[in-house]
Amino acid sequence: MTARLATVRLLAAASLLALALAGCQDGSGINGPTARSIAPIAPQTLALMQTKGMQQSDPILIRAYKKEAEMEVWKRGGDGRYALLKTYPICRWSGQLGPKVREGDRQAPEGFYTITPGLMNPNSSYYLSFDTGFPNAVDRANGRTGRYLMVHGTCSSAGCFAMTDATIAEIYAVAREAFIGGQRSFQFQSYPFRMTAQNMAKFRNDPNMPFWQNLKEGSDYFEALREEPKIGQCGTKYVFGGSDAAAGSCKPKVDPQVAEKREHDEREVAELVAKGTPAVRVVYQDGGQNPVFRPPANTSAFASLGGTETVLPYDAKEFGRHNLGDVSRPETLAAGPQEIEIDPKVQPTMMAAAVPAKATAKAGRGQKPAATTLMANRSEPDRIETTASVSEKPARITVADADGDPRSYQKVLGSLFDKEKPTAPVTPAVDATVVPEPVKLAHAAEKVAPKAAAKPHAVKTAKVEAKTDAKLVLRKGEPEAKTKP
Repeated sequence: MTARLATVRLLAAASLLALALAGCQDGSGINGPTARSIAPIAPQTLALMQTKGMQQSDPILIRAYKKEAEMEVWKRGGDGRYALLKTYPICRWSGQLGPKVREGDRQAPEGFYTITPGLMNPNSSYYLSFDTGFPNAVDRANGRTGRYLMVHGTCSSAGCFAMTDATIAEIYAVAREAFIGGQRSFQFQSYPFRMTAQNMAKFRNDPNMPFWQNLKEGSDYFEALREEPKIGQCGTKYVFGGSDAAAGSCKPKVDPQVAEKREHDEREVAELVAKGTPAVRVVYQDGGQNPVFRPPANTSAFASLGGTETVLPYDAKEFGRHNLGDVSRPETLAAGPQEIEIDPKVQPTMMAAAVPAKATAKAGRGQKPAATTLMANRSEPDRIETTASVSEKPARITVADADGDPRSYQKVLGSLFDKEKPTAPVTPAVDATVVPEPVKLAHAAEKVAPKAAAKPHAVKTAKVEAKTDAKLVLRKGEPEAKTKP
């Protein structure tokens, strides 16, 4: 009986994935599902389901968090409420915190997406994958462009969530079984970070905060009720709730539990701000990676940004043994993210370093101390020239807030946020027609001493070359390609 049930399950999987393949217009020459796409769920995960009272066929929901580099798979029980099955570390995501704006910006998407069987790809060039469905209606209403933003295997990202082959195999199998069990689609929620009061207070002056507050409304609904929020669109924003939200109401009824959670979080945010929680912005050279995939000596850069948890919801040793494949832009990961403190509603200024003692002495004799500047040589994006080496601890950087001019970030942080001028060769990778070169922030004082002015220092960053793996056969309609550093 067990063998017969397994056979029926495999045949159902083959039929389902053949339909999915047709929907994705695959051009790889493979006319059916691959062995990897019909592989059973790992015994350890099946055992975990059993301990949590879950069935293979139960519906699923997936949530992803960029900053924490984690992806959660939830399953819905007989009572209609979701419970967490498992948390997986994300091996690679690219871009910055914030929504995807246009094709080629390397941004992994943020928002709420519907994944149907037709978006599952059993013949992905990156082992297995599913398309997030970007852009959705809200993305299009905001003029956002892009396509083929995937959750896939290996550890190379150019706008996608790369999970390693072993991880995507398990997520794919769990999703496949939910579809076989009758689920017609599952919701994929993508966030910049966990939508806690602490993070909302910390990033309150980020230009993306109005958008993130909108995402938090959906997050609050799910966390308060453990139910999948119905999603509607009102202008350029999401609306969340029950059937009235799905019908397009711009003011759907808010469940009392959801309203209570929102009020609680708002009070906590206000208290944190009153206590002096600094407003910051996190800057990545090109996305991030969960520390479990990093050598122990290089995880310090993520320690201050990944929370203070000492007990991980996954086995670091297990994922540390995963085969990562090609890791995209490893030098940007080695640099790590930077937290930049920002003040509200002021003109951007650079206060990156104190004036050296020699300059101060000269100023005392009637000379004005040199101004602090950030000089990025736009003609040579791999070089940042400064007129002096300064070892003093940098002061904080002040830039405009969410209500100000977002272009202020471009003025202060140089080509890191310059979306208009590509600074690196075009790569054929998925959704990566423009590859902005990573830029290091140079903290220096201009014309401090004659010697320094005569011999400017050059700080070089590693040049990034994008190559296409000629061995890969890309499926039609999904131009995934490995991006090599």
